[in-house]
Amino acid sequence: MLVFLGSVAMVVLAEMGDKTQLLAMAFATRFPAGSVMLGVFIATLLNHALAVALGSYLGTSFNMDIVQAVAAGSFILFGLWTLRGDTLSGEEKRELFLGPVATVAIAFFIAEMGDKTQLATVALAAKYHSPLETLLGTTTGMVISDALGVYIGVVAGKRIPERFVKWISAMIFIIFGFAGLYSSLLHRFISLSWMVGFAGFSLLLIWITLKVKVR
Repeated sequence: MLVFLGSVAMVVLAEMGDKTQLLAMAFATRFPAGSVMLGVFIATLLNHALAVALGSYLGTSFNMDIVQAVAAGSFILFGLWTLRGDTLSGEEKRELFLGPVATVAIAFFIAEMGDKTQLATVALAAKYHSPLETLLGTTTGMVISDALGVYIGVVAGKRIPERFVKWISAMIFIIFGFAGLYSSLLHRFISLSWMVGFAGFSLLLIWITLKVKVR
């Protein structure tokens, strides 16, 4: 029980303000809260089970920079998708890609690959030799943390104008996407100031393009 409670506490504290909590908030402005939480639960359970079962094997067999770059690219795509979302009909929204639950699950699974929570899960399982308690604890901690993000997203969606919420949620995805691309791959080729400038210029172009389309 101590392993379970310790794992829950560690993950909840580690995830406060982390990108996955903010992603949960962003998804909650677009999809039903229940679908978001189910997707988060499925992704976390699978990801942390992989961490507990394979542990150090992942670190030596997969290039985490590539995984992080793929995750970053997916965040940018989700951001762009969010910005054009109001041009889709209700039926198209339901059919887009794989549906809300699968979309959230895939995004969170990729986001957690190589993340500090996954690495901490590996460390906890190795330290305590209690894989099941560790898995249940870290998964519960993630659900608690992301439930807070979903709640904030739902409240924001009701009290803040839809257009503003759409832009904020899209910016969360896109900013994390650019940050992930830089930290995983692009830091080898360009400086941080150039990356910030490029990201800002890209966001400006997106804004101008959408303003022109609205007119």
